[in-house]
Amino acid sequence: MYHGFTGGSSAGKTGGAAEYLCLPHEPIWGSYEEEVQSSSAGVYGTEYELNQRTLSNFFGTNMRHYYDDAPCAVCRTTRSVVLMIPGRNQCYAGWTREYHGYLVAGHDGHVSASQFVCLDINPDVLTGGDHGKSKNDGRSFFFAEARCGSLPCPPYVNGRELTCVVCSI
Repeated sequence: MYHGFTGGSSAGKTGGAAEYLCLPHEPIWGSYEEEVQSSSAGVYGTEYELNQRTLSNFFGTNMRHYYDDAPCAVCRTTRSVVLMIPGRNQCYAGWTREYHGYLVAGHDGHVSASQFVCLDINPDVLTGGDHGKSKNDGRSFFFAEARCGSLPCPPYVNGRELTCVVCSI
């Protein structure tokens, strides 16, 4: 349907919205004031924070920098039900795989809430900006890892990055 910029509330501030947004490339403004207001809900861009890993082990060649900015897409399917399944990279029998990749979310040490998102196995990066050369502390994607305890190990493995799949029927 459209593609754009992934955004959301700042990861370092309390009280922001939890979900990620897909902001279109062509915003249409209504009434506005030029000054930045202190009492507002700031919307920041999102960057990948997938550092301390060899990215080629997980993704294709598009992923070059730890702090690349994250684009997004809003897609449509003719099938009536769409489901993201964490911990799998294949759909169950009878379902159609739309895409698969790795489960990501905000860091669990950040003060703001986030949500789990299925990051495509071949992620894109935004062109322009600083090309991942600096950390901007807006919204972030971190790998989601299994943690044993209430989550049974096996079948899960402590510290292992979780896959995900988006399926439709």
